[in-house]
Amino acid sequence: MKNILNKLLLVIGLAFFVGSCEKDDDFATLNPDAVLTATANKTAVVLSKDDLGKDALTITWTVPEFGFSAASDYRVFIDVKGNNFGKAIAISVGTKLLKTFKTEELNKILLNLGIKAKMATTLDIKVVSVLSPTTVISSSVLELNATAYTDILDLSTPWGVVGSATPNSWNGPDVPFYQTSNPSIIVAYPTLVTGEIKFRMDNSWTVNYGDDGANGSLEAGGANIAVTAGTYKITFNTTALTYTIEPLTWGIVGSATTNGWDGPDMKLTYDPFTDQWRAVLYLKAGELKFRKNNSWDLNYGDDGANGTLEAGGANIVVTAGWYLVSVNLGKLEYTIEKTNVWGIVGSATPNGWDGPNVKFVPDYSKDGIFILKGITLIDGEFKFRQNDDWGVNYGDDGNNGSLEAGGANIPISAGVYDFVLDFSTPSAPKYTKVKKS
Repeated sequence: MKNILNKLLLVIGLAFFVGSCEKDDDFATLNPDAVLTATANKTAVVLSKDDLGKDALTITWTVPEFGFSAASDYRVFIDVKGNNFGKAIAISVGTKLLKTFKTEELNKILLNLGIKAKMATTLDIKVVSVLSPTTVISSSVLELNATAYTDILDLSTPWGVVGSATPNSWNGPDVPFYQTSNPSIIVAYPTLVTGEIKFRMDNSWTVNYGDDGANGSLEAGGANIAVTAGTYKITFNTTALTYTIEPLTWGIVGSATTNGWDGPDMKLTYDPFTDQWRAVLYLKAGELKFRKNNSWDLNYGDDGANGTLEAGGANIVVTAGWYLVSVNLGKLEYTIEKTNVWGIVGSATPNGWDGPNVKFVPDYSKDGIFILKGITLIDGEFKFRQNDDWGVNYGDDGNNGSLEAGGANIPISAGVYDFVLDFSTPSAPKYTKVKKS
C-alpha cells in the first residue's frame, strides 16, 4: 500500500509540474536507482556551410526504469568542457527519445556558447529526464569534439561616409561602406539630411576623397559633395575613384502594413551580416508585397507561397503579430518569421507608461542582443518590456545594470542615449546605456 501511495503522489506531482530549467542543479535527484543511458552517433564533428540542412549529430537515450509507466520531459544540455554545465544551453525535446541536430542548428549553439569558428573545442553533453520537480535523472556525460563555422558575413571595409548630411556629422563615426562581389566596388546605404559629405578611411582625415568638379570623379582631399535629404545607395569604385549616389529604399506595402496599399512603405534596413534587407515589424492580418523606392516600378510577390519572389508576383498573406522580415535580393528569397520585440517604456520615454514602447532592433551578428540608438529621454523612470505588453517586463532592482523580471523602475536623467539589451544569457539578462548628450 505504501508503494502504491508513493507512485500515486509522484504521478499527481507530474500533473502539476510546469516550467523549465537551464542548470542541472535547479533540481534534486531523488531516484538514484533509475538509470538513463545516452549515446551519440559521433564523437567529433566539423561543421560546414556546405552541409546546411543536413543532419550533423544525433543523441539517443533510454527510458529510465522508474518502476512504473510514466512520461518524462527530456532535455539535452550542451556546454564547453570544464564548465560543469554552469553555462549550458538546454534544448527541450518533450517525450521523444532522440534529438537530431541539423548543421545550422548545432553551429548556432556552438557560437552562442562562445566557441570561436574554425577552432576545435571539446563539449560536454548530457540528457536529463524530468519526471517531476523532485524526480530528475541525468545521463553520464558524453564528450564531443566540435568545430564551428562563421555564420555571418564579414562585409566590413575601412571606408565610410562622413559629413554634415550624415547622422554623426563631421566628427563621425562614419556611415560604413560594405564589400560587394567586385573587390573594387563598395556600397553604403545612408539616410541623409540636406548637407555635404565626403568619403574617408578609418574614421580619419588622413585618407579622404571629395569631388572638385561635382562630376562623379573623386580627388584626394577634394571638395565636399552636396546632397539633399533622402535614403541612398552610394557606390564607390576605389580603383577608378568614381562614385554614384542613387535614391534607394526597400520596404513592404499592403493591407497588412501600417499605411496600407498607398504607403509610404514600412522600411527595411540593410544587414551586412547576412547581406539581406531586414526589419522587425508589427503586421496586421492581411497581404503584403516588397517594393523599391515606394514605387510599383519594381515590386515582388510570391506566386507559389514558397518563400521565393517573383517580379510583380502574388500578394503574400500574413496573420497579425510581430515579425522579423528578411529579404535576400540576390537570391530573391524571403522569410517572415514570428518574433518578440523589446522596447523601452516609462515616464522618461516619449510615449510615457502607456506606450507604445520605443523599439529595439536585433543585433543580427549575435543572438539575444538588441540595440536602440539615439533615443531622447526626459527626467523620469523606465523599464523594458516585450511586445508592448506588461506580461513580460524587466526592471533593475539594484540599479546596477542587471535585469530582474518585474523588477524596479530604473531612474534616468534627461539626455540622448544609446542602449544595448543583452539576453544572450537568458538566466542573467543585463543592459548598458551610454549618454551621448
